[in-house]
Amino acid sequence: MEQRRLSQLLALNHELAMALPKSNHVELGTYSQFVVSALQACISADAIVVLQAQGDVLIPQAFTGLAPEVMGRHFKLTEHPRLANIAKAPEQPVIFSSDCALSDPYDGMLLAEDGELPVHACMGFSLYEQGQLLGAVTFDSLTPNAFDAYSRSLLTMIQSTVSAHYSAVLNTHKLAKRAQSGLAMLHELSHQAQNMIGESPPMERLKSDINLVANSDLSVLIQGETGTGKELVARQVHSSSSRCNAPFVQVNCASLPENLAESEFFGHRKGAFTGADSNREGKFLVADQGTLFLDEIGELPLHIQSKLLRALQSGEIQPVGSDKPHHVNVRIVAATNRDLQKEVEEGRFRADLYHRLRVFPLQVPPLRERVTDIVPLAGYFVEQLRKKLGVSQLVIDQSLLEQLKTHDWPGNVRELEHVLSRAALKAKHADWQKDIIKITPLHCELTYVEAAAAEQRNETTLLESSAFSSLKVATEQFQKQLILQKLNNEHLNWSATARTLDIDRANLVRLAKRLGIETIKKVK
Repeated sequence: MEQRRLSQLLALNHELAMALPKSNHVELGTYSQFVVSALQACISADAIVVLQAQGDVLIPQAFTGLAPEVMGRHFKLTEHPRLANIAKAPEQPVIFSSDCALSDPYDGMLLAEDGELPVHACMGFSLYEQGQLLGAVTFDSLTPNAFDAYSRSLLTMIQSTVSAHYSAVLNTHKLAKRAQSGLAMLHELSHQAQNMIGESPPMERLKSDINLVANSDLSVLIQGETGTGKELVARQVHSSSSRCNAPFVQVNCASLPENLAESEFFGHRKGAFTGADSNREGKFLVADQGTLFLDEIGELPLHIQSKLLRALQSGEIQPVGSDKPHHVNVRIVAATNRDLQKEVEEGRFRADLYHRLRVFPLQVPPLRERVTDIVPLAGYFVEQLRKKLGVSQLVIDQSLLEQLKTHDWPGNVRELEHVLSRAALKAKHADWQKDIIKITPLHCELTYVEAAAAEQRNETTLLESSAFSSLKVATEQFQKQLILQKLNNEHLNWSATARTLDIDRANLVRLAKRLGIETIKKVK
């Protein structure tokens, strides 16, 4: 038996060596999947996961035998004692007893499970190079004591073999990224790179564009629908740049009072206007040497746009009430969900400011165009919710995952997060006594949103196919369709819908009631 396993070890070494990249172009996830496949021939397990270390967090790179949501989870070592024990053992594997009281990070996620039984056997080994933790490999089985049959010497040799090959690939991967994007990319692991969830082609293109522009000082205009994650992209641009250790300052242009916008941007001096009781530094000065993120730039009034343009052109700001200008070195990143080109054509946005901001445009794809990212995103959000709700394990039922993948997501990633947050809270309330809490379609409000969308589609069909008897009927049908559409876009938020339609909220509710949209209001 031992001789056969030694032969498997030699085969493992050969397979991993053959899979090593022949150039600096390497996909870490692809190689990690090779590792998983090779290990399956050596060690019998219901689930195997290869994880990469980023600081004190382990992030799955490849797996077998688990629900796909695991790819979106980030396991902080301080919150997962089994993974922490594995990480602290650089020279030998760690086998946990079947009655180990420490929670397993994959409880409830094994595809081989019958019901919701927790994992019975768990083993893992860390991957190190010169004292630095590179990652870990974990093995789980529903068979108690499944890994006791393997000798420690064999498991240690497997650990050493995988660690050596994985180290070579990881170093090649780092060299490739450093060559591609400059030394600033070295900051990536210690900042928020791990939060850019998704490996779909649109996301890969976006990440590539971010890497390309990050280490320059070009102005960036981030465009995308509401809820796509434009702020996250802006932070990624900053954290991957040479300015990453300088301030990242955010201004929400939509919430700026028009009479205080100039003071917010450029600051003011004591006594400059009523209420100016002391000197105040503006956002430009606070962001000096760093990045100024102008969120919802399309909402900025025209007269403020002209003053902002002067600051961008000259690099000089003048606080309200001061005669002395200040020079600042600020990198501008702006974001909007509006079509600024159309806004320019219709006279609501300055053409010169538009071109000044749009030196390097970044388009954030809507969630419906990156369907393959929905499951890992759901896994990421559920792991965060597990910690916030203080439960041992929180998982998503497979049937719900299928529903999530088919939903249109008009609110994009933000809607996905909020839907899962509400569902997780309901699931915890229903099964608070269980160690493994499963989110099912019964806990999810997705059906209500789908019902609103279905009603909207029915109204659209009616408009297109019916010959109305009067202008009044046609007008009412159009109003009803428009309100339903805007409600769906704003996640059934009546206040936001009223703002979008430029109507008082109370008047909108009364109009909706007259048009027979009461059912949608009750859902909200």
